[in-house]
Amino acid sequence: MNYIFISPNFPKTYPHFVSELRNAGVNVLGIGDQPFASLSDELKSSLTEYCFVSDLNRVDWMINTISYLQSKYGPIDFIESNNEYWLRNDATYREWFNIQNGMRPADLAIRQKKSTMKKFFKHAGVKTARYIMVSSLKKSLTFVKEVGYPVFAKPDAGVGASDTFKISNEQELREFHKNTFSEPYIMEEFLEGYITSFDGIADAKSKVVMCFNETFPTPIAEVVAKNKDVYYFAKSRMDENFYKMGCKVVKAFKLQQRCFHIEFFVLTKDKEGLGKKGDVVALEANLRSPGGNTSDLLNLTSNISYYKAYADVIVGNKVCPVFDSNRIAVSVNRKKEINYLHSNHEIEQLFGEHIVEHDTYPEAFRAAMGDEYYFGVFTNDKDVKTFVHERE
Repeated sequence: MNYIFISPNFPKTYPHFVSELRNAGVNVLGIGDQPFASLSDELKSSLTEYCFVSDLNRVDWMINTISYLQSKYGPIDFIESNNEYWLRNDATYREWFNIQNGMRPADLAIRQKKSTMKKFFKHAGVKTARYIMVSSLKKSLTFVKEVGYPVFAKPDAGVGASDTFKISNEQELREFHKNTFSEPYIMEEFLEGYITSFDGIADAKSKVVMCFNETFPTPIAEVVAKNKDVYYFAKSRMDENFYKMGCKVVKAFKLQQRCFHIEFFVLTKDKEGLGKKGDVVALEANLRSPGGNTSDLLNLTSNISYYKAYADVIVGNKVCPVFDSNRIAVSVNRKKEINYLHSNHEIEQLFGEHIVEHDTYPEAFRAAMGDEYYFGVFTNDKDVKTFVHERE
């Protein structure tokens, strides 16, 4: 089996996917924009061949490189980056080379746009926020009369919290409409709540073989807009109804041999016309592993490797995860411009036995995630709250 992994060096956790694929007998061929000499030892030893392409946005260069690998190693079975930024290009290459595994551009488009993915959530029986596609001020004013202020506008096919707008009154709405955007925007009713996600891996029949529940008390959009720091945590055990709902969503989206990160809002107050406090409302489906270094955080909640489970799904092996129901993995992040009560040394003194990792984020993640992070593992909610508070 030939598997082309695009940008296997970024983020830093992705070499673990490559090494586990190699351990499962997969011939892994890498294409990346980092010179081979600077790759990690894990990546160097796990790749059969690596091709350096200085600009991965150059589709013609990428097609030439894939053609070379195909001529040398034979038919390609998978092309994947598992990275939101490259998903559209991944689909383009699959269509170009007639690769059967994975989504083609048309399949991806209806699952990646925030407007069209709503029908998949609806098919799974999950409510979504009311919305319109932004076209005119008149249409937006009519929408606001229905749902009230604030409303939230964002690119229909955007990634993360970039280029988003929280609009709280008519003046802000009129100012928003003075903008000229190069891509379609969606406008949704604003929801009071916190984000929780259903993360995991689906097999070739869209069956969830490994899953996790993450909670994000502070929305990333608010982190970026107000320059806050962020913390979030993951568990491998979750409410049974939430689990069943997540599995239905994965089935509705027909996710096959893929990692996924599906986000929901838990309402913290009633929303007229939509739901009651405590209701779960679908936000969006991300058809890849959770961002940043989060895959390592998920790994801490399970007794088997998240990366090995993915490799097993690719080669068709049975996945039998064994979870520790008491284990809670927490990421607490800090920004250099914020003055914290405790120094790093003091945090390590207080929580040393619980801290698994302390490192900095690459520049591309810092606006949303902060400059540095701690991963900690605990067995009860009380200790998690203490860790989150004392990190300040």
